[in-house]
Amino acid sequence: MLRKLFPHPHLTILLTVVWLLLANAYTLNSLVFGLLMGLVIPWITAPYWPDRPIIRNVPKILEYIAIVFYDIVMSNIAVAKIVLFLPNSKLQPAWVSVPLDLHEPEAITVLAGTITMTPGTLTAEVAADGHSLLVHCLHAPDPDGVRDDIKARYERRLKEIFE
Repeated sequence: MLRKLFPHPHLTILLTVVWLLLANAYTLNSLVFGLLMGLVIPWITAPYWPDRPIIRNVPKILEYIAIVFYDIVMSNIAVAKIVLFLPNSKLQPAWVSVPLDLHEPEAITVLAGTITMTPGTLTAEVAADGHSLLVHCLHAPDPDGVRDDIKARYERRLKEIFE
C-alpha cells in the first residue's frame, strides 16, 4: 500500500527540495506545495517507471560525485590551456568508441551524462544494442588512453554502484 502512495520516495524528496530552491521562499505554503508536487508527480509518472534502479552501494555514490567534480574542474583547466595556448594545427580531436560492461540503462545514462559534463568530451551516441558509446574528444593524442580512462575512472565505479 505504501509503495502505491509513494512509488519513488527519493524523487518526492528531491522534487520538494528543488521546488523550495526554485521558489526561494522557505514558508509553510512553499513547503506544502512542494510536497504536494513531490507526491503527485511521481504518482502520475509511476506507470512509466516499471522498474526502479537498484543502488547496490550508496557510499560509492559520494565517491563518484567527488571524482566527477574533481574531473570537471581539472578538465576546465585543461580545456582553457588548449584554447589559449595550443595552436589549431596541433589540435588532435578524435572519436573514441567506448565498449561498455554496464548493463543497467540508468548506469549507462549516468556514464554518458558524466562524459558530456566533463569539458572537452561529449557523448555523441549510444549504440542501438547499448554495448558502446561514441565519444568525441576535443584533444586526444592517445584515444586508447581516453577510452581506458573512462572505463577505469567512471565505468568501474558505476558497476559497483548499480550492478
